[in-house]
Amino acid sequence: MKNEGKGNKKLIIHKKTLKGDDGYKVFSIRIKDETVAKLDTISSKTNRSRNELINILLDFAIDNCQIAE
Repeated sequence: MKNEGKGNKKLIIHKKTLKGDDGYKVFSIRIKDETVAKLDTISSKTNRSRNELINILLDFAIDNCQIAE
């Protein structure tokens, strides 16, 4: 809230970031039940969300991926 002059209070509301503008994309994938269970175990042990873990694991896999010729 921002004060304007004597006793004139104005509520400033900023525009909400549109989906996709935060550098992330939303999409759906199919994952085996066993994989979800493993993610949930890691999630509970690390206090990180499943989404955060998937991003960490994907980044690691992409950075350490080697394509066979």
